[in-house]
Amino acid sequence: MPVAVQDVKPLRLINDTVRFRAIELIKKTPAEPVYEMVLRQAESLRTLEQNAKAHAMLSDISKQVEWHGVKLKLEVWKRLTISAMLREIGEKPILVPALDGCGIDIIYEKSSKLGVKKTALWIEWMYAFGAEKDVVWKDPKDIINCEPR
Repeated sequence: MPVAVQDVKPLRLINDTVRFRAIELIKKTPAEPVYEMVLRQAESLRTLEQNAKAHAMLSDISKQVEWHGVKLKLEVWKRLTISAMLREIGEKPILVPALDGCGIDIIYEKSSKLGVKKTALWIEWMYAFGAEKDVVWKDPKDIINCEPR
């Protein structure tokens, strides 16, 4: 049975299982119409250490910083800090009217899709923000060893 090629998401060839899936998709692709396949080196996604550090920092910010008199949840701080970092490096999150007509929603880059370089910039941005807000960071060894929440 032919595969619906347009429904296939990009594959990151990170292990043999994914490589096998790619081979199977190629085998199932019909000869007509002609399809084009591009293989390129992908940017490395953030490391587990970066992920743990970012989540520990977000936890510290969410516990210690009030924004306009309100304590915000870690996930809200994640959105706000990523959006601010993106603006600072010249990339803009998209602001759109909410689908239900109640306010504005921020469409931003997901942290899970950030590469190593952008994650490093995001962590540096949080350090600068934390310094402005007098955030006391956890001991660095605790940040590196902490599990993401």
